[in-house]
Amino acid sequence: MFSSSVADAPLIREPLHAPVAHLIRGGVVEGIHYGSVVVLGTDGKVDFQLGDIEAAFYPRSALKPVQAVAMVRAGLPLDGELLSLTAASHSGEERHLAGTRRILELAGLTEDHLRNVPDMPFDPVVRDTWVREGRPPSRLAQNCSGKHAAMLYTCVLNDWPLEGYLDPAHPLQQAIAEIVEDLTGQRIARVTVDGCGAPLFSVSLHGLARAAARVTTAAPGTPEARVADAMRAHAEMASGSGRDVAALMRAVPGLLAKDGFEGVQVVALPDGRAVAVKIADGANRARVPVAAAALARAGVDPAALAEFRGEALLGGGQPVGCVRPARSLDPVVVPACA
Repeated sequence: MFSSSVADAPLIREPLHAPVAHLIRGGVVEGIHYGSVVVLGTDGKVDFQLGDIEAAFYPRSALKPVQAVAMVRAGLPLDGELLSLTAASHSGEERHLAGTRRILELAGLTEDHLRNVPDMPFDPVVRDTWVREGRPPSRLAQNCSGKHAAMLYTCVLNDWPLEGYLDPAHPLQQAIAEIVEDLTGQRIARVTVDGCGAPLFSVSLHGLARAAARVTTAAPGTPEARVADAMRAHAEMASGSGRDVAALMRAVPGLLAKDGFEGVQVVALPDGRAVAVKIADGANRARVPVAAAALARAGVDPAALAEFRGEALLGGGQPVGCVRPARSLDPVVVPACA
């Protein structure tokens, strides 16, 4: 049953992206990153938009907090570090592996029950260590293993079959799809398969921002608030050491942040302000500076965002440029990078 408050699915079309960031080398625009950006105000209305915020797209892992909310609504009893891990795209550090094992133990299951794809750790330093030690790819090390362990635990708690838990027709995935539509406020446009093997739901960038705002403005003790509190209190469990999303949550009090592959970023504050970003070419280097510029537009103190202006562009090992948000997004006159 669809709620009467849920709008129709966004249109599947070629997105009308706009320039969101410039690659500057030696004072000359060398490249342009296209994408789309939406900024929501405390009233939930669009305060700023750039590009195409209504076309159907795949949020990738930026939708994991919503999936975690769905599991908590279905009875998942986790909190703290383990709930943060449920919404994680983790780095494959030992604490992430140990946390995933703990969720499986609570469910009375083992790693053999996981159906995410085996992979090496996401963090390059951890991955290099695995290679030196001759450790093979594993389902535990894959960055979505916490979510998959929590999905299995949710199935156990509801007497849903473990077999086929990734099938879109499975009761678990049907329950998750219902909450995706509830929080985004729109029907799902299309379902496909994410990199880890789980169903991937297509919504709009506007819908993603709306869902994040609903998670961060929820009343204390609700499933939404529990997920937000867990991720903010244990930011490295939802990502990893040195990850920019964890740094963002530490830099801006109350901020909830989640990234996704292919240049997706969503952030939201407890008062309902929210930002969602999609970089058209999936470039990770443009994701954070564009999101930071959008947060400044939302009223976040630019001084708190100084470290997220983007990494320097090097020439001969020396800084010769940068990735700079487009003037349409960041109209403030700043010294041009070299």
